[in-house]
Amino acid sequence: MIAGVKGSAVLSALLILLPRDARAADDMAGAVGELARKTVALAGRGEPVSVSWRNLSSLASGDFNQARMAFDAALREAGARVGQKEDAPGGLSHQDPVADARLTLSGNPSQFLLVEEIRKAEDRQVWIASWKRPAPTGAPAGSTLTLEKKLVWEQEEQILDVVMLGTGVLVLSPSRVSLRGDTATQSVPLTSPRPWPRDLRGHLQVSGGGFKAYLPGVACSGAADPALTMECHPSDQPWTLDAGPRGVLLASFTPGRNHFDGRVSTSNGIRKTVAAFFSAASAEENGRAYWLLAMLDGRTQIFDAEFDPVGSVAAWGSDLAATGAHCGGGSQILATKAGEASEPDAIRAFGLVNRTPVPLSAPLGLPGPVTAFWSLGGNGALAVVGDLATGRYQAYAITVNCGV
Repeated sequence: MIAGVKGSAVLSALLILLPRDARAADDMAGAVGELARKTVALAGRGEPVSVSWRNLSSLASGDFNQARMAFDAALREAGARVGQKEDAPGGLSHQDPVADARLTLSGNPSQFLLVEEIRKAEDRQVWIASWKRPAPTGAPAGSTLTLEKKLVWEQEEQILDVVMLGTGVLVLSPSRVSLRGDTATQSVPLTSPRPWPRDLRGHLQVSGGGFKAYLPGVACSGAADPALTMECHPSDQPWTLDAGPRGVLLASFTPGRNHFDGRVSTSNGIRKTVAAFFSAASAEENGRAYWLLAMLDGRTQIFDAEFDPVGSVAAWGSDLAATGAHCGGGSQILATKAGEASEPDAIRAFGLVNRTPVPLSAPLGLPGPVTAFWSLGGNGALAVVGDLATGRYQAYAITVNCGV
């Protein structure tokens, strides 16, 4: 629900007097999207918008940040250049004719209210967007959801991926594929037609009685039984990204880089080209499937089953994984935190409510940055960490425990 009035003196009255039964959007994405379109109509497409916020609602800081990020993403999608009051030099220029948007998040027992005061030159407006509070039974259950980590392998050389087989642990490294058993280790060397990129990535996929290894410009097929064997050849075929029981995503990797180029296809026949991304995960809400991609610009874009964008998140890191756990009727996305490669990382479980991620677990701390993160199927994922204390690489199985 959007209303337009002149002046800023009515802000407090608007927060108090909006009727509890006033028409509200069904979700935050719809509400902020409508408000963002009005903002860009006033500011001008391609023009800068300076945004500042205050939170008078009952939302916790993490959920409040979700509202901020959803509004910023909607502004950009509508064509605005977005800056923050606290932005460092290099953001919006002083010479730019900035539209100054001040947003206040509040609410009543039935709705959240987002009030915007915006000014550009002599033009001043106040608008209100509102959306319904989710019913208590609609949020994913997970007050007792926890994440656990178990070390499955550690070594000096970089670990690109690990899968657990009945015959041992299969480890993909830049120089080899190794099968680590209880009493013996077998290895097959890896060669590349060109030098590996500095930030090398690779992925293992178990296929029937064998396995496949994907690296930039190289595809390998092998078997672990009765002995480890493997053949590799130059290839630009799409990588198979396991994204839980809701489907499989095929994505083309960019040779010489550390990301996917945006060409994707799904197991149900959808083919699209989106912006380049680092990692992908699937999720489910009320029986509807979604895809989440960690984009190069730092956002995580949310897509529906047809790969049309329906929302975004800006506070996560570049590594995502899906799990098949259903704690309270929804699935979980595991996401790393935003940060520097010199800092310890953390993984947290999220669910979707009205296509908006909500945290379901406390962050699981790790001894260094995550350098690889892949879905394992079932209730788990594989996280490779560069231990800051030892300099060694550690592969952890991350497990979602729903609790009682």
